[in-house]
Amino acid sequence: MSGALPVLFRDQALVAVDKPAGLAVHRGWAGECDVAMMRVRDQLGIHVFPVHRLDRATSGVLLFAFSSEIASRLCESFAAHAVEKTYLALVRGIPPCSGLIDHPLPPGEDRHAARVSAQTEYLRREVFGRYSLIEARPRTGRLHQVRRHLKHIACPLIGDVNYGKGEHNRIFRDRYGLRRLFLHATRLCFPHPLTGGRLDIACPLPRELAAVIEQLRGDHARSPAA
Repeated sequence: MSGALPVLFRDQALVAVDKPAGLAVHRGWAGECDVAMMRVRDQLGIHVFPVHRLDRATSGVLLFAFSSEIASRLCESFAAHAVEKTYLALVRGIPPCSGLIDHPLPPGEDRHAARVSAQTEYLRREVFGRYSLIEARPRTGRLHQVRRHLKHIACPLIGDVNYGKGEHNRIFRDRYGLRRLFLHATRLCFPHPLTGGRLDIACPLPRELAAVIEQLRGDHARSPAA
């Protein structure tokens, strides 16, 4: 995988790009050389500093700073829960219209580590038979938090090979051509590290995910139970 990443926002302090699924953010989080940080550096011709984690399998808004000082300020905003993160996820199941998942999780990859507080707000956007499109807003930033929390309420993500259901992943691969995790970071809202003004950066669904939703809408409209 190679190529420039779409720039969603850029000024003298930071840049936000649209990361595709399958691309790791940083070499420290992956063994390969092709990572988002290096692509953005080469694309813009300037060194960039990662601010937050976005799982390899997840697409969407990814933020970099142009200096370590700016990166530090942005990291402080994340730590202070001053950053609003919004994801779109397709899940198996129909949860209540909205809710708060308050379920402690391990802070990192060690599943046996002591669990810490983790909270995710969600809103059910659409229902397609036995599947739902969910808007998730994590209040905390634990590893795989959205994926783990939706599994906790018996609504596993489609395409999730770690926490999902193989049967439904196969259905979407064979019927809709979906060969990735249906999880997209669609919005990031945070105070600008220099001005303090609120930045609201949006990122539309990539074509392969938008196409699945359109096909689901068509199937649901044709269904006798719709």
